Amino acid sequence: MSSFNKVILLGNLTRDPEMRTTNSGTPICHFGIATTRVIRSGDGENREEVVFVDVDAFGKQAEVIGRYFTKGRPIFIEGRLRLDQWESSSGEKRSKLCIVLESFQFIGSARFDDDGGGDANFTNATPSTGKKAEPHQKPPLPNRETETNLDEDVPF
Repeated sequence: MSSFNKVILLGNLTRDPEMRTTNSGTPICHFGIATTRVIRSGDGENREEVVFVDVDAFGKQAEVIGRYFTKGRPIFIEGRLRLDQWESSSGEKRSKLCIVLESFQFIGSARFDDDGGGDANFTNATPSTGKKAEPHQKPPLPNRETETNLDEDVPF
């Protein structure tokens, strides 16, 4: 049986990111986001439905989020669901769903780095090399004058 575990959310941070490090030195960033949906009730009034979600980021992405994000900042995330289970101090079994971050994007127009650079997309953040990740760039459009038969490139 096949399965697919993918989550895509756009929301605002509910608190400042919490940074930790594993024993092996991997950075971990734990933060929460809130997503809001406006629903029209039967009597015609709009009401908001808010969902709060915890997110864990690792590696270079964790470092970037910990450095540039604060409570209230918008973020676009992609990740996978993970079920955390534990036993409370009173012996009750507890569980909750959280998201393990796979990629993210800055949302908005604020400046994020110290040298005056603008928005960046860190979906493919580079490993810890000391260099900043390059912004995501779209591939160039094909040149219709030099490419006469594009059908040959179609795989079906």
